[in-house]
Amino acid sequence: MRAVPNWAVATAAAAPVLLVAGSTVAQARQPAGYDPIRDTISELAGQDATDAWIMVGALVLLGCCYLSVAAVLHAAGLPSRFLLAVGGVATIALVAFPRPPVGGSLSHGIAATVAVLALALWPAGSALRLPRGPDAAHPRLARPPWAFRRSVGLSATVLLLALFGWCAFEVTSGSRTGLAERVTAVAVSLWPLLAVLSARRAHLAWATGGATSVGPALPGVVPPDPLRPAQGPDRLA
Repeated sequence: MRAVPNWAVATAAAAPVLLVAGSTVAQARQPAGYDPIRDTISELAGQDATDAWIMVGALVLLGCCYLSVAAVLHAAGLPSRFLLAVGGVATIALVAFPRPPVGGSLSHGIAATVAVLALALWPAGSALRLPRGPDAAHPRLARPPWAFRRSVGLSATVLLLALFGWCAFEVTSGSRTGLAERVTAVAVSLWPLLAVLSARRAHLAWATGGATSVGPALPGVVPPDPLRPAQGPDRLA
């Protein structure tokens, strides 16, 4: 099986740190008129921002963090990893289409929407490939890591989509766009870390023979791998 490397944990943990630290430092460099409740993170990397390179660098590194986690988090399954990678690419694309000094940018808006939607939907991608509860047909199969269980993954996606909806409302008719964007961005940056920690914990339990199974462990029998994708027919059928 493929273990979750230490650098993947560090990379996932760096994502929210880069986002919060980058926006905080970049915000401190802006004129007095900048309001983090009203004004967006994108403005910190905009064409007329003071020291825009701070937020530009933070966004590029943030996107690279998502791409790195997608490359090694095999427990999530290919659809989820693809969505996470799309979110990483779209995050980097934000700096290629900066906000202009006046008005909006369609390209920037599309990149931001794709980034948030991909990062909000990827938890459900792994949850949908799993059974609703214990697999009655294979009672000795270990349960998947908690972050990849159907109820958890779907709940995470519902919450992140709700935050996206709040952000969209504030962009169109609200006055707290910056607050909504910051809360949503931090939330989507935290789930990769939780997923990596969940997968790592499951791997350590499996490696030490502590994977959950039904009935007593038999001598010489290796517990089932909780990180291995389901084999054979679709287990959702």
